[in-house]
Amino acid sequence: MNYTTAEYAIQIVESGNRVFLHGGACTPHKLIDALLKRAGTINNVELTAISTYGHIDWDHKEILDSFYLNSMFVSDNMRAWVNSSGGDYIPVFLSEIPQLFNQGYLPIDVALLQVSPPDAHGYCTLGTSADIAISAARNAKKIIAQVNPRMPRVLGEGIIHVSRFNAMIWEDAELFEVNYADRSDAVTEKIGQEIAALIEDGSTLQMGIGTIPDAVLGALSTHKNLGVHTEMFSDGIIPLVEKGVITNENKKVVRGKIATSFVLGTRKVYDFVDNNPYVNCMDIAFINDVDVIRRNPKVVAINSAIEIDITGQVCADSIGTYQYSGIGGQMDFMRGAALSEGGKPIIAMPSVTSKGISRIVPLLKEGAGVVTTRGHIHYVATEYGTVNLYGKNMEQRARLLIGIAHPGHRTTLEKAYYERFGSMIKGL
Repeated sequence: MNYTTAEYAIQIVESGNRVFLHGGACTPHKLIDALLKRAGTINNVELTAISTYGHIDWDHKEILDSFYLNSMFVSDNMRAWVNSSGGDYIPVFLSEIPQLFNQGYLPIDVALLQVSPPDAHGYCTLGTSADIAISAARNAKKIIAQVNPRMPRVLGEGIIHVSRFNAMIWEDAELFEVNYADRSDAVTEKIGQEIAALIEDGSTLQMGIGTIPDAVLGALSTHKNLGVHTEMFSDGIIPLVEKGVITNENKKVVRGKIATSFVLGTRKVYDFVDNNPYVNCMDIAFINDVDVIRRNPKVVAINSAIEIDITGQVCADSIGTYQYSGIGGQMDFMRGAALSEGGKPIIAMPSVTSKGISRIVPLLKEGAGVVTTRGHIHYVATEYGTVNLYGKNMEQRARLLIGIAHPGHRTTLEKAYYERFGSMIKGL
């Protein structure tokens, strides 16, 4: 198949189509830009995706008249669109998104993918993001591929032959990068140390997105025989592999290899995964399957929260009714870790927001979504300590959580405790 231009390739999309957008560092900007330029010539086109990255110039009336965004996870570049009249959010576990494609809940007419160049046999890889793109590609009626020589050839299940493509463009472009280490501060470092102290030798790690998971990895240099089974990973994994801390020898699933679904970080991690048989990038339906996760020993799941109430309800996807992110894989791994022998599901967060607002609250904001329920909560960590809520009643949980809240907010929380439970807190 010959390469063509983005403008010509995108003519495949017709009015009324549902179009899948590849996410993460694989966000195919050349194709997306060409598609959005067709505003006014096609109409009623639904876009669906999880985390896309990089600038997308969507905020124009003609684009909003032609395109509707139906997102399954909300990232920064699409947040305002999802929360406008031209978009919406589908609450769904990350592990179940492939099921939406496979079983026809969300039929895909056209998939826009960014892939690594074909090998001598015509096979490309889905690069840094196999995740839900595997099932989207399998189920799409048509595929347009943006082939990028800078996209690493990531081994595993995300392999696709050029014969599946209805059109291909060649685009030599830098991948989106994020350096979580640059965003670290004293608070995240302290939380990282708190969590590292909970991790035993021989544990299997799952890290969510952000600075705290990276800080945890930075505090694990003296640990032994760790494994990785995670929906995503970034640069912080590399030093632990190089030092022999991560061996993957104690895992039961994909033993001896890093098992993941997507990679997001700097060029260093993209080069690390390139043609590396030590990394197995797999379908999110497998990686995030609770029954698969629980088979590994001592699974430590590290995830974040926007706020948590004093009974242990975790809001991780919205600020009130404003959709900020999504359910993602948090519950997949929180539950999988809880069922793993010796597992530890952890919610980690700074005690306050960047504006000084307490993340531990008497009640969640009106309209806030509960991602991890109080029936699923175990460990909670802030820079003021770590508590385990599992098996604790509501009053006990409130006391424990107030004890790791920011000192400047504890008086307010203690008042809410008294109003709810009818007694004063002693011993804090």
